[in-house]
Amino acid sequence: MDELVARLRAAGCVFAEDEARIITEAADGDVARLEELAAARVGGLPLEHLVGWAELDGRRWLVAPGVFVPRQRSELLVREAAARAADAGSGPVLLVDLCCGCGALGGAVAARLLAAGRDVEIHAADVDPAAVTCAHDNLKALSDDAAAPGTGALTAHTYAGDLADPLPAEVWGRVDILVANAPYVPTSAISLMPPEAREHEPHAALDGGDDGLVILRRVIDLAPRLLRPGGHLLIETSEGQVSAAVEHLVASGLRPTVLSDEDLGATALAATLPG
Repeated sequence: MDELVARLRAAGCVFAEDEARIITEAADGDVARLEELAAARVGGLPLEHLVGWAELDGRRWLVAPGVFVPRQRSELLVREAAARAADAGSGPVLLVDLCCGCGALGGAVAARLLAAGRDVEIHAADVDPAAVTCAHDNLKALSDDAAAPGTGALTAHTYAGDLADPLPAEVWGRVDILVANAPYVPTSAISLMPPEAREHEPHAALDGGDDGLVILRRVIDLAPRLLRPGGHLLIETSEGQVSAAVEHLVASGLRPTVLSDEDLGATALAATLPG
């Protein structure tokens, strides 16, 4: 293990000890497999693509090669979205996850609500068909787990398409919680990202246009038509983009709140549609 940690640290892996433990677990005693995984990681392949899962909010989510890897900082969105679902009434919480990737963000919000005994109806959409396949599998697994006594029931739907285009008509205007981890990296900054992201994740999942807000503005514009009065939008952004994003939220008729978590290195925005 010490030798593996040293190799990973020399390759620039910040959390070398944690990665060594995960790689060793994935190899399951197979020495040749351990070396294969270690060499691939040292070579720059994302750990999550190698082992086939990423952890978010205490749960493992399937992630196929080439699919966007959920970041730990998104736990801020998870807990804030789950907290805001408290005012959703007594029926199932209607949750929409746009730019859903592998479905981890919306799934993690749903998992918190299910554990609290709430029923959840989730609709998750992404432009990447490979990501939608992962989301389908992840939400099915979550639905199976929700069959345990004391948990809520989950109804899940996944769609391939551009933002909210594939959502059924009956969802519009009724959404309690809308989450979107839309791409917000400015185009010129993608070249500065770690190679495991810029070389192995979909460009469309990273590129937010000239100022990083092109897709987020589209999500904000959709929110008033998707949300019920009193419903909530939650989006992730960077600290430097907050002012411009808040301005667009206000112009769209939403009431924004800035969220941050120094430990996670996360900045996000919650916005409510006035009732």
